[in-house]
Amino acid sequence: MLLAIDTSAGTSVAVVDRDAGVLSELTTADTMRHAEVIGGMIRDALAQASVPPARLSGVVAGMGPGPFTGLRVGIAAAKAFAIGAGKPLVPVVSHDAVALERYGAGHVGPLLIVTDARRRELYWSEYGGVDEHGIPLRTGGPGLSKPDDVPQVHGRGGRSARFDAATVPAGQLGLLAEWLYEHGRPFADDRPLYLRSPDVTPSAGPKRVTA
Repeated sequence: MLLAIDTSAGTSVAVVDRDAGVLSELTTADTMRHAEVIGGMIRDALAQASVPPARLSGVVAGMGPGPFTGLRVGIAAAKAFAIGAGKPLVPVVSHDAVALERYGAGHVGPLLIVTDARRRELYWSEYGGVDEHGIPLRTGGPGLSKPDDVPQVHGRGGRSARFDAATVPAGQLGLLAEWLYEHGRPFADDRPLYLRSPDVTPSAGPKRVTA
C-alpha cells in the first residue's frame, strides 16, 4: 500500500493498493497553493482510505517534469513523510502516470503528454504504447520546449495524439509504482526533473574585498 504525492501540475495525493486499486484521491488544479494544501490533503487522503501511516509500504513522489517552486513542495513533503514514517521513497516520472491513465482509458498507439512549464514553455514526453504489463513505454523526453517546438505525434488516421494535462493523477502515479515494482522495472532517478536552469546561480568564487 502506497501514499502517492505529485505537485508537478496542480496538487494530487492518493492512497493506492496493488490489488484494491485507488483507495482515495484528492486533486486540485490550483498551481499557486501547493504548500498551503499539501498537508491537509495528505491527512485527508489517509483518513478517507482508513489507512494509518504504519500500514504503508512506501511513499511515491512525482519527480516531474515541473516548475521548480511547485515541484519541490511535493517532493519535500513526500521525503519528509517517508522519513517520519520510516518508509522508503519511490520516485516516479509524473508524465508516466498521465500516460498510464490515458492508455487505461482506451488510447492505443503513440501518445504525447504535455504540461504547462510556465514562461511560455511546455513540458512534454512521447510514448509509443504500453508493454505486455500495461506499463507506458516512453520513447522521448521529458523535454522542455517553446509551444511551436513541441514534437508532433500522430495516431490513427493521422489525428493528433497529444494530451494536455492540467494535473497529474496521484492514484495513477501510485499504481504505476506498484506495477514497476511487481514486474522488476526501474523507478525514476531520485532527482527532480526541473529541466530549466535556476534563475540564480552561485558566483564562481568569493568576492575580493578591498580597503
